[in-house]
Formats: sequence, C-alpha cells, structure tokens
Amino acid sequence: MDKTTIRCLNLSTLMCFLFSGLVPTALAQQPETTRDIWLTAYGSTDVALKSGDRRRKQRRYRNLTPRIAAQNVANDSVLGVTIWQLRPSRPADRGERILIHSGPESTQWVPVRVPANSPLTEGSLVRLSIEPARTGYLYVIDREQYTNGSFGEPMLIFPTLKIRNGDNAVNKSQLIEVPDRRDDIPCFRLERSRPDHIGESLTVLIMPQPFAGLTISDEPLKLDEAQVIEWEKRWGKQTGQLELSNSVGRSWTKEEKEAGADATRVLKAGDPVPQTVFYSPDAKSGDPLLVNLRLPYGNGGMSKQLSGSKHSAKKKKPAGKPVSFKRDNMRTKQEQQKETQNR
Repeated sequence: MDKTTIRCLNLSTLMCFLFSGLVPTALAQQPETTRDIWLTAYGSTDVALKSGDRRRKQRRYRNLTPRIAAQNVANDSVLGVTIWQLRPSRPADRGERILIHSGPESTQWVPVRVPANSPLTEGSLVRLSIEPARTGYLYVIDREQYTNGSFGEPMLIFPTLKIRNGDNAVNKSQLIEVPDRRDDIPCFRLERSRPDHIGESLTVLIMPQPFAGLTISDEPLKLDEAQVIEWEKRWGKQTGQLELSNSVGRSWTKEEKEAGADATRVLKAGDPVPQTVFYSPDAKSGDPLLVNLRLPYGNGGMSKQLSGSKHSAKKKKPAGKPVSFKRDNMRTKQEQQKETQNR
C-alpha cells in the first residue's frame, strides 16, 4: 500500500555524501513549518522536536541508487512512502494501535515500519502511507508478479469507493493512508493467487489532473495493460530511492496517526519522516510522477525482528487472479476451513 531557512550543502560536501551512500539530514535547523520532503530527506537536518526543545532528531537516509543523479531534482518530483506491517499488540508496546474488526471480534494491531523491497510473508497485513510533494491526484495500481518474470493484470486499487469514498485528490505534505483507517477493513492481506505468484508490483502515480474516463466502484478496476505500460514509458523513467536508516520495526507514532486521520493536517518539519523517498531527476515540476514499489513474497518472512510480510515488481499478463491484495475477508485460511467443516 497511504511539509525554511536551510543551510545548503556545498557541492563537494554533497558529492562526499553521495559516494558514501549516506544522506544526512542534520546540518541545519528547519523551522516547524509545512515541510518539503526533498529538503527534509536530502538537504536539511537537526530538526527541533518542538519549539524551544533542545533535542534534535538525527536522520540519515541511505541512497540505494547512487548511479541515479540526485542533483537538480525538482522539490515536487519526489514521493514519500512508508510500508506498515501490522502485528498483534503487546502490553509493553508504546506505539499507536489500530483496531481491526473480524466478524463480531475486534483486535488491536501495531503498525511497524518495513523497508521497501524487503520480503514479506504470505498472510501479512499491510498498510501504506503516502506523502506527496505536490497537489494532484493519487492512483495506485497493483500487479502480481510470477516466477517467469511476467505480470498479472493491472488493477487500480486506489481510488475505489471503499477507500476515502473515492476521493483521490491530494495536497503537499498530506499523509494519505491506503486503505483509509475509516474503511471497514483498513489493511490489505497479502495472499498468493497461485504457486508461482512471487510478489506484488505497485505503481504509484501523482497526476496534475484526474484521468478522464475512469469509472471507479467498490472493487478494484481492471486497467488496460498496454495503457499502463505506456504510462510507465512516459513518466516512469529513472527513479532513485532513499531509505531511512535505523528505523525498521519502529512503531506508528501519534503524529502519523493524527496526520492520516485529518485531511486538513499537513506534516511539519519535525514530524516523523517517510521510510522511503523516491526521486525522479528527469521529471519536471508539474509533470506526472510515477514510481514502482516492489513487494516480494518471502519464504520464511522478514527476519526475527518482524513477524512476516512481502514484495515484488513488473510486466505481462498470465491467467489467474489479478489481485492478491485482499480486503474482503480478514479471516485466516484455518478459520475459513473450520467454518466449512462445521457446516
């Protein structure tokens, strides 16, 4: 699956950071105003937690794509994304919780950060939070990926009428949750549709104007494969990726929870930053922005620090169920089998 007096780095210093692969964000103080993602992630640091607070947040982003130029990137040609994996809450948890209803029962879950492109186990519950750097219209497309390198049918999973009542208009520094927390089922369950299904490829677009001719409903909308490939060729050229260091497994914060719940609230310089920042050096201000996010499935899950989740990537169209992001039933397979046996 859901924002400014800045002391600039000189060119030689910037190049040193690029070659080292580490991008610091703690050299100048950024006032508590609506933040700029690119300055927050790439050009500014040492952000005060609150006015008058002497503490500073030290933020470091690692450049995972050092060969893709990070200079001269338009400040609105970037996109912040955080993948949240949900795990059952524990009494000692300090992070915020989300309530999920499954039939007559309700369970509290804690969203924790997952790095982009890391494997997630089947059955994992995930959410996305998306932070645009511009005003526009958000679209999220899901495609299954298979072991032979082919891709399933492109399905538009955002917007739908079940998420934000179909409203996909977004603003700079607004935190968009996919699915929306107010939805009946505020998360996706990752499920394979067939044995060779190895992950999901999510395409995220920010368009200056809404697509004409798209009629959305409660369910994901099947898109024309050739059209999606054409969009990728036109707007999804080179895309770089910065990944926040030392943040995997961190819990959902009060600030993130509040920002996702209030469409009028914009993120400030001192608020938690996105886990992943995508940048497009070829995109001009006002151009459509397209990034591909991989969600491959792993065999045994993510490592011991997190309990399960998934990822993957791109193109053709074999037969099979087109969408593995499930929202229509939060019961486990064992629960469904037991219910069938009791009939």
